Amino acid sequence: MAGALDGVTIVEMAGIGPGPFAAMMLADHGARVIRVERPGTPKMRDILNRSREVIEIDLKSAKGISQVRDLVKQADGLIEGFRPGVMERLGLGPDILLSDNPALVYGRMTGWGQTGAYAPYAGHDINYIALSGALHGYGRAGEKPTPPVNAVGDFGGGGMMMAFGMVSGILSARQTGKGQVIDCAMTDGAALLSAMTYTFLANGQWRDERGVNLLDTGAHFYDTFETADGKFISIGSIEPQFYAELRKRAGLEDDSDFDAQMDPSQWGPLKDKLTALFLTKSRDEWCALMEHSDVCFAPVLSLTEAPQHPHNKERETFITVDDVLQPAPAPRFSATPAAKPKMP
Repeated sequence: MAGALDGVTIVEMAGIGPGPFAAMMLADHGARVIRVERPGTPKMRDILNRSREVIEIDLKSAKGISQVRDLVKQADGLIEGFRPGVMERLGLGPDILLSDNPALVYGRMTGWGQTGAYAPYAGHDINYIALSGALHGYGRAGEKPTPPVNAVGDFGGGGMMMAFGMVSGILSARQTGKGQVIDCAMTDGAALLSAMTYTFLANGQWRDERGVNLLDTGAHFYDTFETADGKFISIGSIEPQFYAELRKRAGLEDDSDFDAQMDPSQWGPLKDKLTALFLTKSRDEWCALMEHSDVCFAPVLSLTEAPQHPHNKERETFITVDDVLQPAPAPRFSATPAAKPKMP
């Protein structure tokens, strides 16, 4: 069965991180993605490069540039992740490729964007989320900011935004016959991911400090806790009915101190109580008490544990392709399900 993007063709200029992630998402759901690599590029079993056609082209030669132009003439979109100006110097800038193919969607994936004071310079996820304001909020009170690996800049604010942009641009081009350039900057995307936090800030419900708010480990009912066996659990009992369920299953119904759920002045002492309580049982014992309930609970699983959890196994959230364990395509379509990925 064809995927949701069957009939869409994307040319991907080989890169790392967010560009390949966007191309992977498009390929997962049926797009034909042709990855252009330089001759002699080392071959890796990279999950981000799954389900692609790969063609080696020498971008330093006139013949190679002509080959890319020929590919793009027949494509719906192109994704590139070079610094601003590189594609222009190669003779593959948007003006040229859109003149070849007026309906082309030209996706440009960078950290800082095509314009702005930082645009010409190098950076990585940690820098992009720092400038966007997002990194300031990741970490505990009194501690330094802690980057959530490279999920927020590279993949949430970069790759997923690019995948959304490409599909949106292609839909527009098919209606109007006119392509366009997508300036996808990880700084912009990381800032956009903070939209809800800015809502709280605008309404006086968020202090511009780390680790003192509802969703940043400030509250005792929204945090991770160590268990007796050195493992961890997560609690997210925000709503009153879920908080009541937490108190019931943790044996805290008669402790009146916990009546002050939404009093920030009491969050610290109540967290101390919960910290001591959760250390009295193992992670599995707490799972037996709290799983399959409305506590808003889950064990904190490692990368190797997560694929083995019964919920993930039932949903086939993880799959093995050519002996490589990896996340399955998402989201799920009822009428046009994604095909099983192919490793490069």
